[in-house]
Amino acid sequence: MARTRLYRNGVLEAENFPAVDISDYLRDPTATVWLDMCFPTEEDLATISEELSLHRLAVEDAVQEHQRPKLDRYDTHWFLTAYTVRLDTETGMLATSELAAFITEGALVTVRKDDHIDIDDIVERWDSAAELAKGGVGFLLHGVLDHIVDGHFDVVQSLDEQIEGLEDLVFADRVDHRDMQRRSLRLRKSLVSLRRVVLPMREVVNSLLRHDHRGLVDDELVPYYQDVYDHVLRASEWTESLRDLITTIRETQLNLQGNRLNMIMKKVTSWAAIIAVPTAITGFYGQNVPYPGYGQPWGFWFSTVVIIVLSAGLYLLFKRRDWL
Repeated sequence: MARTRLYRNGVLEAENFPAVDISDYLRDPTATVWLDMCFPTEEDLATISEELSLHRLAVEDAVQEHQRPKLDRYDTHWFLTAYTVRLDTETGMLATSELAAFITEGALVTVRKDDHIDIDDIVERWDSAAELAKGGVGFLLHGVLDHIVDGHFDVVQSLDEQIEGLEDLVFADRVDHRDMQRRSLRLRKSLVSLRRVVLPMREVVNSLLRHDHRGLVDDELVPYYQDVYDHVLRASEWTESLRDLITTIRETQLNLQGNRLNMIMKKVTSWAAIIAVPTAITGFYGQNVPYPGYGQPWGFWFSTVVIIVLSAGLYLLFKRRDWL
């Protein structure tokens, strides 16, 4: 599964031509070629490696999974690793898709390790900004990075909405605490995974804006890369703030549960103290020995009055101290 494009002097001339023709097109210094490969075999990458003089280590990184987002520079090309993300709003779980890219002076080769990356959206971004196509490979790379970073930003925004829902549940009267704890844990895991792919993107985009990479990013494209960098900063800062917020929500939930437990224990203890009064009095009058009022009707009424008075006094005392 491969897709190709040929730009010449900033004008799209051909699409979906055989990958074996790339080396012929690259003989023209005005040509810019894009090759996308999904699920490539080692033989496919070996062929491209020979035609574009790709470094062996970069090819190995393109084959292996779970690479850290990075931008490595070799003698003949740059190598990029980045991740797109998507969030399941029902479960709060985050999924990632790895993208590798070989960046030469005249060609951009993207390697997808699954088919969850929306390559059509990247193509649409290129077509909607065709006036920038004279930027060559820098123009193509900007479309890829813009798609990736916008995806990060959308997921962060979605996570923010999910966490706001948790905030509303914290102070609700009836809450399923087990479900809330489960959702909090899932969102926290998603934020940790998102942080791993978002934070390194700051260095990736910042490296492209440095003067030593201006051969790849011309002056016309610099503002567009700065816009991508601004989105990266906002996404990374937002991710950090959400991690702190989800921790605060969890701590608040635990504190509220502790306060509710203290209130329950306080009320139970207060009622136990009130109940202890009649228990003590009736227990005293239940002795098998003579006592004041023994065998007399007034003894029963006296004990009843004492129970009512002491119980009412304790109730009023606990109520005044907000124990009931």
